Amino acid sequence: MGIRTAFVSTYPPRHCGIASFTRDLASVAGAHEVVALQSTDQVERYPPEVHHRIRRDVDADYARAARALRDCDVDVVSIQHEYGIWGGEDGASVLDFVRALDKPVVATLHTVLRHPTPSQRRILSQLVRGATTTVVMSGSAASLLTRVYDVGPSQLEVVPHGVPDLDLVDSSAAKPALGLAGRRVLLSFGLLGPSKGYELAIEALPAIVRDVPDVCYVVLGATHPDLLRRDGESYRRSLVERTAALGMADHVRFVDRFVSPGELGRWLGAADVVVTPYPNLDQIVSGTLSYAMGAGRAVVSTPYAYAAELLADGRGVLVPPGSPGALADAVANLLRDPALRATVGRRAYEYSRPMVWQAVGAAYARVFARVARAAPGPAIASVPMPPIRV
Repeated sequence: MGIRTAFVSTYPPRHCGIASFTRDLASVAGAHEVVALQSTDQVERYPPEVHHRIRRDVDADYARAARALRDCDVDVVSIQHEYGIWGGEDGASVLDFVRALDKPVVATLHTVLRHPTPSQRRILSQLVRGATTTVVMSGSAASLLTRVYDVGPSQLEVVPHGVPDLDLVDSSAAKPALGLAGRRVLLSFGLLGPSKGYELAIEALPAIVRDVPDVCYVVLGATHPDLLRRDGESYRRSLVERTAALGMADHVRFVDRFVSPGELGRWLGAADVVVTPYPNLDQIVSGTLSYAMGAGRAVVSTPYAYAAELLADGRGVLVPPGSPGALADAVANLLRDPALRATVGRRAYEYSRPMVWQAVGAAYARVFARVARAAPGPAIASVPMPPIRV
């Protein structure tokens, strides 16, 4: 008998990496419906698979949605967790929601902090203990959970971040349609915000241009909606102003929009090198990095936890954080050397084949089926946490 899953997450039309992840996962993981986490002021219409909504800051919505799922033909509840998408201090409302369920829970963790506050550690630990199974997307995340959060390995499944099944294409063929013919293309993409470290890449550009005069750095993506609501476009303006001050305006293109998966594939096809210069070295997952590898692009990155794991063994190039010179050297070296660039990109592409969405969906479907056959439901208790080990 088929398994029906309820995904609880942000969801399109919200512009959010986790929303896009959930849409793509749900589309390949079997029969499903969606419970959408939304900001209180959101007015956009959801697609028909969204059967219920939870307004993030309305406490009563959590128990109401959980009760609704209890009456639905749902076998498993798949919860996407990142502190900021749930209500309450540090997203504590996720625990209220799980306590009100009587369905088995699979929790997918998009953030695992190496140095959590006591509140963050308590919330994540209790969520994992209340779930039948918890999914993480890298071995480093699983290791961190066992060391810092005292989670047993038997409670965890490692399933990679999904990527589109893209062909490995020659970038020169894709550039003319995007107005990039004759340019060597450096690409960063994703929702714009200070956590992306684009300042580092812009500071590195003058040195890159000295070696590769035809380079164009494309910064692709709309400003993160939470940042836009709080600060407007001040961060984007600061990047544009710094670009101009360095005399790099002819070498940077800001594409200010949230692109569809198809359009993102075209930009990836036109890229020669993708750069993820994130300053937070604890980051345990990056859809941007996963997608770049899935397109077979050579990647230059700071050594945050996810990049250090996925780009090992020559699948990319790691550079120290906060060093524009090191970033410039690595990027210019790849842009000047087509053979090296192709070798690095092909290693990344081959590594990413088990990460295509069909394979990831099948892995989740197996987890959901096993969980549905097993436990009666979640059980979260407020218990004291043991001391943090680092």
